[in-house]
Amino acid sequence: MDTRLPTLYVSHGSPMTALEEGATTAFWRRLGPAIDAAFGRPKAVLAISGHSLTREPVLLAAARHPTVHDFYGFPEPLYALRYDADGAPALALEVAGLLRAAGLNAQLSPEGGLDHGIWTPLRSMYPDADIPVLPLGWPPNWAPEKLFALGRALAPLAAQGVLVMGTGAITHNLRLFAGGRGDPAQPEYPESAAFRGWIADKAAAADWSALNDYRRQAPHAALMHPTDEHLLPLHVAAGAAGDDAPGRRLFAEVQWGHLGMDAYAFGAGAQALVTQLSS
Repeated sequence: MDTRLPTLYVSHGSPMTALEEGATTAFWRRLGPAIDAAFGRPKAVLAISGHSLTREPVLLAAARHPTVHDFYGFPEPLYALRYDADGAPALALEVAGLLRAAGLNAQLSPEGGLDHGIWTPLRSMYPDADIPVLPLGWPPNWAPEKLFALGRALAPLAAQGVLVMGTGAITHNLRLFAGGRGDPAQPEYPESAAFRGWIADKAAAADWSALNDYRRQAPHAALMHPTDEHLLPLHVAAGAAGDDAPGRRLFAEVQWGHLGMDAYAFGAGAQALVTQLSS
């Protein structure tokens, strides 16, 4: 059994994914057991969500995290869902030390809470909520290169059994819904396919310099990410792998023609996870 966990980037999609049955939810339900089978149960999850945004890195070091329903206008049953998990205060101290050693200021907060970018996938991956979670708030105005470097500072965690997981969306332009392009049966838009394919190709080539320069190099980058807070957790996850092994796309799906739900694994253990998922 491999001992060093890969790092993950998971597209979390709409909060409704927590209620609806579909390909993404089915993938998440396989992902947790596949990680356990290939690497052993993670000791904790360090979560970097596209919804946990702060002015500088902040570790939510509470001993217990309640479910945060950080959305409005959805069906009432969604607000009844809970995913309350233990926190990881001791791990928060260690992570703060890693970040400070890398020259990155890091704050500890006694507050807790899991936004839907964290609890939506974890609820399917580990439904018993029996793994401690440490959310890391991060600055969305940092360049991809700096967030990749932040990830590199976290690289020692994988060997300790800590699952570093970034969550967001591989494509994320909610304006397309308002623009009349939100048909659930709509085939994928060419712009989305081109962007997603470019990300997959550069990850497979371990071309981090190109990925960090995605705003300039990727096709239709501005259309697929008018703001990039939902993609940047991928850069943290890629950096946290701590090596130059190719990134592997674990899952690919597009909803509404333009909302990408792809998931990636990074690091030397990524191929082992691909193999486990396909077995």
